[in-house]
Formats: sequence, C-alpha cells, structure tokens
Amino acid sequence: MSSGPRIVCLGINYRTTPVELRERLAFPEATLPDANRQVQSLPAFSESVIVSTCNRVEIYAAHENERAHHQLIDYLVKHFQLAPDQAEALVCYKLDDDEAARHLFRVVSGLDSMVLGETEIFGQVKQAYKTALESGTTSRLLNKLVQRAFSVGKLVREKTAIQRGSTSVGSVAVDLAGKIFDLKTCRVMLIGAGEMARTCAQSLLSRGAQSIIVSNRSHDRALELAAEFKGTAMKFDEWEHALHEVDIVISSTSAPHFVVKPELVQKVMRQRRGHPLFLIDIAVPRDIDPAVNDLEDVYVYDIDALSAIAEDGRRERERQLALCEQLIEEQLVKFGITTPP
Repeated sequence: MSSGPRIVCLGINYRTTPVELRERLAFPEATLPDANRQVQSLPAFSESVIVSTCNRVEIYAAHENERAHHQLIDYLVKHFQLAPDQAEALVCYKLDDDEAARHLFRVVSGLDSMVLGETEIFGQVKQAYKTALESGTTSRLLNKLVQRAFSVGKLVREKTAIQRGSTSVGSVAVDLAGKIFDLKTCRVMLIGAGEMARTCAQSLLSRGAQSIIVSNRSHDRALELAAEFKGTAMKFDEWEHALHEVDIVISSTSAPHFVVKPELVQKVMRQRRGHPLFLIDIAVPRDIDPAVNDLEDVYVYDIDALSAIAEDGRRERERQLALCEQLIEEQLVKFGITTPP
C-alpha cells in the first residue's frame, strides 16, 4: 500500500481466545463511541473502527506509529483492567495494511466466522462502522476500506453458495436443540429480543415450534418480537416465573453480568420433578452462570460449545470456500491493495 498513514487490525476471536476472556474484552454498545475516540487519540493514530460481537473483538485503525500493535494491546489491558494473568493469556492477531484488508473482507463475507457463511456479521460490522462514523473517528482510509469490504461481502454472497444451510449462531443453537427435543412439541423461552433472538425465533418457527415466550428489558421490544412470531411476551422481571414451564431457554441479552443463576434454576428444578431443562447461552458476556450446568437434569451450552455443531455445517460448505477466497483476492487486486501474483 502507499506511504503515509497505515492500516492496522488487532483482534481476538473464538479461535484465539475462550469465552471466559472474550467476555472480559467485549465493548458494550453504549461505550463504543468513547472507545473509538480513545483509540483515535493514541499517539500518531488518526482513525478507528471497533467491531465487538459474541465471537470477536477487533480494532481497525489508521496510524503512523511503529508501535501500533503494542499500543493497542496496552489500551485493551488498561481499558478492561486485566489482571496480570489475563494480560499474559491475551493472544491477539496483529495484521497490517493488505493483510488487515484481506481479513476484514473475509470477516464481512462470513469466512472467518464460527458458522461459515454467517449472515449476522455483515450487519454487525455495518453497525460498528455507523457508530464510528457518528463518533467522528473515521476518515479517508477506513471509510474506503470498510465500504470496499461491504462491496466484497455482497459479491461473495451473490456469486457463491456459502450461505447454504445454517449460517447463523442463532440457527445453530436451534439445530442443537433439535437434536435433543422434538421442537414441534417443546416450549421455548427467549431471554433477549435483539437480532440473535430474532434469528432463533425464525429458526424455531421453521422447525415447527408451537410455543415461544419472549422476555426483554424493553417490554415493547419483547411485545414486537412476540407478535411477529405469534409468541407471548413477558416482562423482564417476570420471566423466571415461567421457567418451570419451558423445555428450552435461549439467552442473548447484552447484560454485563449473569442473568440466570444457580439458585434460581435449582428452585425451578424442584417444580419440574426430573423434567430436563436445556439452556443455550449465545451472549458475550455470558448470561448464564456456568455453575448452572452442575445441577441435575440441567444442560448448559455456551457460545463456544456450539462450535462443534457449527463444524458439521462448515464441512458442507467447504467446497465453496476456495471460490470465496478467489473472489476476495481478485477484489484486493482490483482495489489496488495487492498486486497480481
């Protein structure tokens, strides 16, 4: 790439870092504007876009600093007040210029996701970019890079079959539930009413689920999602009263702490008389205390536990991967980011 400001990407994802540490490094949505400005204010940094999802935290920045990677790692350690052992366990990928561009193109295309061909990531990066734009932390370099990434992501999805099958964390969560229950007869509760919950609801209905309860901090949002999928809405401070009636709980809130705790579930299990309870936690930070899994007849799967299910679908789409990678390489040359081989 040309001389002058350079592009850097520093990131962690589900491959490099377990959920226990990823949840410590997740940026709550409300903090992203300030976080982008904090990165932009680092010495010799000029632009910043932060992408924070359940499976990754990535910082894209424009800079003229030889220690860019070190400064970003130091920023993460200080911002999240990591203990020495956590800082030592922090394994980041560090990419510059064309490698950073290639990586972003792959991310937006769903090729770097736990679920190969994942659909949600396109919208998540789009929202991250919108936040950075509104925060005033992007300019010529990152604007051009991200807009090109969106163009490439659309091209990959149009020209290949990479999206065939289950291509979202939500749909994989429902796949997992379907391996254990007959979804046509089971009762499901969704805690959270965001995009992940919507994907779960769509997958549940397509599998014939008859009873869906939606609970969310914003009751209006719960009512809206429940109405869309012919379900029932509950106020957030009341969902626990219906826990004894459901078979499956899928939780995807943005709460910074555990929402489902062992003492609550233990009390509910006394009412269930041995009937198993299946909980899927697709939130980061996690919604469900891992200790809940220690209770008898209770089964908890977090976002990392879904990776084995996702791997089955990945193998079915691997044949499309080479075509996707070829398209990305062609676009890198087209945009002048790399030179022809």
